[in-house]
Amino acid sequence: MADQTNHTTTTSSGSSSMLAFVVGILVVVVGVLAWVVFGNGDLAQGGGEDINISIEGTDTPLESAAEAVSE
Repeated sequence: MADQTNHTTTTSSGSSSMLAFVVGILVVVVGVLAWVVFGNGDLAQGGGEDINISIEGTDTPLESAAEAVSE
């Protein structure tokens, strides 16, 4: 008669799902804290401050390029 060996493996996923839940909560908390610290957490501010950008030039771009190449 052949020898028979029975192997029983029991796994529990309760601890790993709890760890995933805790890590998820920590990620959300860190995200909210980063938003408050770096974004000032002001929802009523709207779009932020107005930004005005002006670019001034003396010559037309083509003339400036031609002079730069010839120098």
